[in-house]
Amino acid sequence: MYAGKLVFAQIMEHLPLHTFRRIVARYAGERKVKSFSCLDQFLCMAFAQLTFRESLRDIEACLRAQRSKLYHLGIRSTVARNTLANTSATGRCTRSTSSISCCPSRTRST
Repeated sequence: MYAGKLVFAQIMEHLPLHTFRRIVARYAGERKVKSFSCLDQFLCMAFAQLTFRESLRDIEACLRAQRSKLYHLGIRSTVARNTLANTSATGRCTRSTSSISCCPSRTRST
């Protein structure tokens, strides 16, 4: 059996984490956060997008089925439907993660 990184983890390696953390700090996205960070929410939503999940219940069921691999996916905390709903409803990380698309790309144009 292959013992390398999961495909999702390989894709997320291209995410500029320094830029992500700087944007989260700028918009105070981690303020009053106990366990479910903005990075965890972003990774859950990216996973849902890449695996064509349609609802919070579907996202939660899929991630719970992969519970032993969450750490290897990059998600450091447990995922519950209530937690996903609360972070999406409050908009705690929405401003910070929506700014990711506004960041300049890491590639140079020649």
